[in-house]
Amino acid sequence: QVQLVESGGGLVQPGGSLRLSCATSGFTLDYYAIAWFRQAPGKEREGVACITRSDVSTYLPDSSDSVRGRFTISRDNTKNTVYLQMNSLKPEDTAVYYCAAGLLSVCVSSRTAYAYWGQGTQVTVSS
Repeated sequence: QVQLVESGGGLVQPGGSLRLSCATSGFTLDYYAIAWFRQAPGKEREGVACITRSDVSTYLPDSSDSVRGRFTISRDNTKNTVYLQMNSLKPEDTAVYYCAAGLLSVCVSSRTAYAYWGQGTQVTVSS
């Protein structure tokens, strides 16, 4: 059974940091690209960052301007886990963050390209 389980979310003050984890099981992570998406209340789900099976990371277009230089995606296939390190958090980063897996050789921004999704973890940035 394929599972992606996000963790690490919570309440943080502006300027703070969080590290999200996406623990995967039920499939061979080595073959998949993993992306992080986020959805703020009343807004569309948008892509944040993605990392390919070749360990090439990229920011996805929807939020690249706002997260570039602050967020870093990484993966540890030995632990079947992908991470999103988020620094210098801003109130506008408040959202539910989802990880998703796609059998892709390159990262894409289309949500439909990712076959498997986690349930999400809430990130709230507020003083």
